[in-house]
Amino acid sequence: MAACTRAEADYDVPDLLPPALDELGLTYHPAGSVAGQEAAARALAARMLAGELTPRELAFRIHHRFGHELPLVERLANLDDDYDVIEYGDRTRAQVDADVTTEALRLAQHPRVPTEPTDAPA
Repeated sequence: MAACTRAEADYDVPDLLPPALDELGLTYHPAGSVAGQEAAARALAARMLAGELTPRELAFRIHHRFGHELPLVERLANLDDDYDVIEYGDRTRAQVDADVTTEALRLAQHPRVPTEPTDAPA
């Protein structure tokens, strides 16, 4: 696509992006969609498991980005709250880190739902 104005991009990109990504074998998630939010959460979990984020950073980012509104990651939002009260509670940071790591592993293994229904073999 040649250079275009912001207005032209806002108009053209939503129609051009899905087939372009499909051609590359990538999944398109519309902005703000639950599937897109879940994919972003899984990507953050993968980054933590790869050592790019600490468990605390993962929980914070998930909580900051999704609050307690995305069921798939609500446990991580709750664990972020746990970090905030460690000094007053009976859990250690290592225990909360372990729980976050368990959640990250669960996210990494969570089945991905296809964005379009697939035809069952006849």
